[in-house]
Amino acid sequence: MVAPKADVKKQEACIEKYLQLLDETPADEPIFFMDSAHPTMATKVSCGWIKKGIDKPIEQSASRTRVNVMGAIELSTMNVVSVRPELVNAESTIEFLKLLKSAYPLAVRLHVVLDQSGYHRSELVKAFAQAENIELHYLPLYSPNLNPMERLWKVMNEQIRNNQFFKSAKEFRETVEVFFEITLPKIAPTLRNRINDNFQIINPASSG
Repeated sequence: MVAPKADVKKQEACIEKYLQLLDETPADEPIFFMDSAHPTMATKVSCGWIKKGIDKPIEQSASRTRVNVMGAIELSTMNVVSVRPELVNAESTIEFLKLLKSAYPLAVRLHVVLDQSGYHRSELVKAFAQAENIELHYLPLYSPNLNPMERLWKVMNEQIRNNQFFKSAKEFRETVEVFFEITLPKIAPTLRNRINDNFQIINPASSG
């Protein structure tokens, strides 16, 4: 789906600013893209190849059980830091930024590119970031195309959710945990062609 309010000029300006950041930022100031996702246990039916004439029923769950995932990726290394908080709000955002900072103890400054969710823009988060030498770079509204984490969520769905049936909430949560703690570190180097900063500009959807 294409956001009806996507602003082409703001996207272009954002990309230009990001390229400048890449060019001017020293090596000891890593740049991250950050985002949150809320995958549910409900069966996510996707396309697949099935031999003609063969019926392949898929067990489905309508459970609304979900897992909150907060993550950040450093594209230069494909390193991902993630957590599964109970809630996604200003407080959990601060806790995540603390974790991110602890994962890079030698960094002089952290640069974090993120969307304009209310909790990301809260005064609590801004004050913490400023005190901890974390510079927040906000994406334009309606621009998920400028956040590579959105591509990571797609990979996550392909790996653990598409056409999968989970017998219990426990099994679902454990599957999400295994993906981020075991599977993703192994496959991350192979994902550079999919998860990168080769951004595409999206035009606003026509109202006609």
